[in-house]
Amino acid sequence: MKQYGAEFFGTFWLVLGGCGSAVLAAGYPMLGIGFVGVSLAFGLTVLTMAYAIGHISGCHLNPAVSIGLFVAGRFPANKLLPYIAAQVIGGIAAAGVLYLIASGKVGFDASKGFASNGFGEHSPDGYGMHAAMLIEMVLTMFFLIVILGATDKRAPAGFAPIAIGLCLTLIHLISIPVTNTSVNPARSTAVALFQGTWAIEQLWLFWIAPIVGAVAGAMVYKFIGSSED
Repeated sequence: MKQYGAEFFGTFWLVLGGCGSAVLAAGYPMLGIGFVGVSLAFGLTVLTMAYAIGHISGCHLNPAVSIGLFVAGRFPANKLLPYIAAQVIGGIAAAGVLYLIASGKVGFDASKGFASNGFGEHSPDGYGMHAAMLIEMVLTMFFLIVILGATDKRAPAGFAPIAIGLCLTLIHLISIPVTNTSVNPARSTAVALFQGTWAIEQLWLFWIAPIVGAVAGAMVYKFIGSSED
């Protein structure tokens, strides 16, 4: 239960920190942090939590990551569904807190986006479904490769959180204009429930693409990271 609790609070921090930066700080007049700041915020949530709870739960914070680690042989099947449930519930709880905070501003309307992921007319820069699917798959694949490589027993000890956090920052720098960046079904689900309309309708893509990408990343690393020649 401590591991599931760690995943709950870790994912809570990821959604509150990452999506919170987008909702509360990205567009603030004159002092707004922009998408570069949001990218950094997501990376920092993972970096800080990796040091805080990595030794407790592994700090997955992401159903796609848990599934990828299972495929790579790094995570047991009997913990997979409880981890995913803890991540999704933690994300929803954080989105609820963020909603209450954002509602304190006159004129706030979650239906306008609420940091949700989307494609087509709901893509930040108008990218279509196929572009969204491809970028979410490819970036999640490389995210898993970095996670598996950085946490390999042969990798330098103690630096994995930095590599993983910077990787997530880079992922956001690349893909915020395309999908507002998911690579995490729990993050997408959390805010979509509060957006309430189109984000829920398009949520399927932000489950399927990251999971497919994570499985591909796990398979790639099993091949290139094998100690056998």
